[in-house]
Amino acid sequence: MTTARQIIGMIRSHAVGDNDRFLSIAEEIAEEALRAGKNRVAEDIHNLVANVRSNPREAAPSLRPTPLAKPRGELAGLIRVTYPETRLADLVLSADLRRKIGRIVREQREAGALEAHGLAPRKRFLFSGPPGTGKTMTASAIAGELSMPLFTILLDGVINKYMGESAAKLRLIFEAMHHSRGVYFFDEVDALATARGNENDVGEARRVLTSFLQFLEEDTSRSIIIAATNLRTLLDPAIFRRFQGAFAYAKPSADEARVVLRHHLLQFDHDRLDWKEIDGEAAGLSQADLAAAADDSARDAVLDQDGDLTTDLLIRSLRDRRAIHTIEDQ
Repeated sequence: MTTARQIIGMIRSHAVGDNDRFLSIAEEIAEEALRAGKNRVAEDIHNLVANVRSNPREAAPSLRPTPLAKPRGELAGLIRVTYPETRLADLVLSADLRRKIGRIVREQREAGALEAHGLAPRKRFLFSGPPGTGKTMTASAIAGELSMPLFTILLDGVINKYMGESAAKLRLIFEAMHHSRGVYFFDEVDALATARGNENDVGEARRVLTSFLQFLEEDTSRSIIIAATNLRTLLDPAIFRRFQGAFAYAKPSADEARVVLRHHLLQFDHDRLDWKEIDGEAAGLSQADLAAAADDSARDAVLDQDGDLTTDLLIRSLRDRRAIHTIEDQ
């Protein structure tokens, strides 16, 4: 019997254009059918797979790579595609933010119910907050929950000093949203949407922002657009009207910091650690810093203490991460 794992695997392999994986799963299903005595089904699947492998150009459209799964030409320098395994359960967020992100996913899953009442699921969102607080991971989790590809926009490929080229590249990306449904993630969107009229403003920057706002306004695709910024105050006020939800991210609370650390130290005994002392050292660090510190202390425990994780090891790693930011601020 075909399992949910096999179905999900086939959908994912199709979405990223991995025909070999798609056909391998089909062959696995055929073998299971054969063992179950469904000889005709097994034979039909084997014949189809053999035909596709021998005549790849004649493959049915459903077995061809989804457009943009492997961006080519100019798009290859503008978009990076991944198929995340991250889920909402992997996120460490405040209760309110978790509720809001969960609502995004539910609206997409139950789009039919909304459309039956003349409504549509929201699809444009702005995430803001300090680096390492979970913005990128949230975009991955939304894509993972919805079994969509995550298309990360490479802004260094978009922004160009030559008049009109940046806007033209943005147009390519927004046109792609119609052909390949997915989550399109504009990280550090302030590079595109800095407030007009500031002292560093130049003509091309104004044109890029104007185009970006226009493309957001006119987008009618079924893709989800997520923009993220560490510098919300630099954004042009006009951009906020183009998004249907704006969510603020913050550094984790003491309880949230513990969850992050424990999640990255599952293989060790937590009970012997002095969590009150650890809380003090973890305060003010981002999720990314906490995860890195946990991983550092785990390596030290394995290499230096025969797998024995101690409070001192974890605290030292947390202090090392804090020191990195002290150096950056000097």
